[in-house]
Amino acid sequence: MRYNKVVCVGRNYAEHAAELNNPIPDTPLLFMKPATALVPFEEPIPVSHHNSSLHFELELAVLLGQPLKHADKAAALDAIDGIGLALDLTLRDVQQQLKAQGHPWELAKAFDGSCPISQFVPADGLNLTDLEFTLERNGTLQQHGHTKHMLSPILDVLVYASQHFTLSPGDIVLTGTPAGVGPLHAGDTLTARLLPEHLVVQTRAI
Repeated sequence: MRYNKVVCVGRNYAEHAAELNNPIPDTPLLFMKPATALVPFEEPIPVSHHNSSLHFELELAVLLGQPLKHADKAAALDAIDGIGLALDLTLRDVQQQLKAQGHPWELAKAFDGSCPISQFVPADGLNLTDLEFTLERNGTLQQHGHTKHMLSPILDVLVYASQHFTLSPGDIVLTGTPAGVGPLHAGDTLTARLLPEHLVVQTRAI
């Protein structure tokens, strides 16, 4: 399947919002990355190409196989084709400057290669309210997320987004990052897992 746009949810874990001193939104906070942001997860991350602090944010990724427009939860569930893992790479200094000026985040979030994406495992048989994932940096646990801690569960996010714009087959929805985000440095190795061992992927920063 050809991948299209990436729809992202910001501040969907309360502890992550708190670690960046951000208020918790009343409704899902959506932003987008273009298809050019997508690269294979295993591809090295070129930290040195950026003149800003490049942060990792691991997220569950949802691949859609059917269009969604003004959908309900049943339609949203039927539209999910697979579950994967993605990094929402963020130029944190740039993002902070944009936020301070009241500007959109795309310059910090939507640059080429800003969304390393894994392969997807079939969604059939997975309990979307009981998914767990982790990120290790150089063998040390950095992030540990569970869908039960999402402020807006996966199906609620899909329903909400579909009320405002059409979601198409091949679209990917990133569902928010848990606490523990931080800067990447050349030489770092990142290992991401969708537990229990549904998926394991690794990349490195150069």
